[in-house]
This record gives sequence, C-alpha cells and structure tokens, in this order.
Amino acid sequence: MGFITTIKEDIAAVRANDPAAQNGLVIFLSYPGLHAKWAHTPEHWLWNHRMRGLARVMSQVTRFFTGVEIHPAAQIGRRLFIDHAMGVVIGETTVIGDDCTLYQGVTLGGTGNETGKRHPTLGDNVTVGSGAKVLGNIHIGDNVRIGGNSVVVKDVPPDSTVVGVPGRVVRRNGCRVMNATFDAKRHRENMPDPVQEASMANRECIAENARRIRTLEQQVAELTELVHVLTSDSKG
Repeated sequence: MGFITTIKEDIAAVRANDPAAQNGLVIFLSYPGLHAKWAHTPEHWLWNHRMRGLARVMSQVTRFFTGVEIHPAAQIGRRLFIDHAMGVVIGETTVIGDDCTLYQGVTLGGTGNETGKRHPTLGDNVTVGSGAKVLGNIHIGDNVRIGGNSVVVKDVPPDSTVVGVPGRVVRRNGCRVMNATFDAKRHRENMPDPVQEASMANRECIAENARRIRTLEQQVAELTELVHVLTSDSKG
C-alpha cells in the first residue's frame, strides 16, 4: 500500500473516531499520534534492513517531537489512531492489528527482562483507554475494550470489556460477566490479584456462615420439637 493511501486512511480514521476532528489539513498538521505512526514506517523499514542504530535514533527524535515512543521493531496495522498521543509507549515485540485506538498514557510493554516475544499482541478493533497498561506476551482478542488505568496481564478473549487492576473481564459479547475463565496454558504472566483473592475469601466465609446457620436452625427446630413432646408428656 502506498504512503499517500495510508495517510488518507489514517485521516479518515481520525474523522471517524474523534468528534473534535476538523478538516483533513488540520488533522494532517496537528495530530502527533498520526505523525508518530507515519514516522514509524521508515523507522521500521530501517530496522528490518539492519540499520537498527539509525532506526533507534530516529524513533527517539520522533518521541521528542510527538510524545509517543514506538520501538522500530513493533508491528503496527492499518488505521491505528493514537488520540492525544502524549505518553504512549509501544514496545519492541508488540503487534497491533487494524483499526485500533490508543489513548494518552497507554503502555504496551513488558514485565521484566524476558527475551523473545515479551510484549502484547492486539487484535483488530481494540480500544485501550487512557493510562492503561497492557503488559507481557499476552493476546488481546478482536473488538476488545480496555478501560482507563487498567493493568492487563492475562489474555483477553474477543468481544470483551476489561477493567481494573489487574484487569478483569466484566462484559463479553454484550453480557455481564461475573467470573471470567482463562486458558492457563496460554498464560505467560502470573501476577496475584489481591482484590479477587479477598473477594473469594469473603464468599467462602459467607457460604460457611450460611451452612452454620442452616445447621443451627435445624438443631433449634429439633430442640423445639423435643420440648413440645416433653411438655405434652408431662401434661398427660
């Protein structure tokens, strides 16, 4: 695809996603997220052609002018929209699908000093809210929405909404989700969720108390019946 066609697509994507967008010229001149994405194209080419030092230097120049840091090795799909742009970080082994939207302060990063694939893969039509962190070699399915300031460290199935720290699926296919299940074999990160652990402990305590109450009610009923029998015998 030609670079001019890419620019036209990206400008159209801004118009579709940003209600504050004006005409094409203003979008072309004033959206640093687009400038960062367009600058990534030659940087990625240089990286793939073994001119990696130059690619890294150029990416840092782009970061200085736009506030967006995209590693030259990252793979970015079509019509990526980085709204407001400032503070966005996209790591080296990140893969982003088509028609994705990232808001300010988003990090697509790693969790430590791992080697190999260590950054997330985003499917198509993924929206990541302001300040959200998507960390590690995880897969975010198509049509996923990640709430602002969430921290996602596990795979997310398609057509889901994720919120919280750590991120939890709260809606899937338009329906409320109370307990999300995950494929443990695909998990690359194992970070504790203290909120979920506390909630599970509370539920277990509530269930145990309910069992004890039922037992006590049964014992009271038996004692009441026994008293009734003894009272009847004494009167007789």
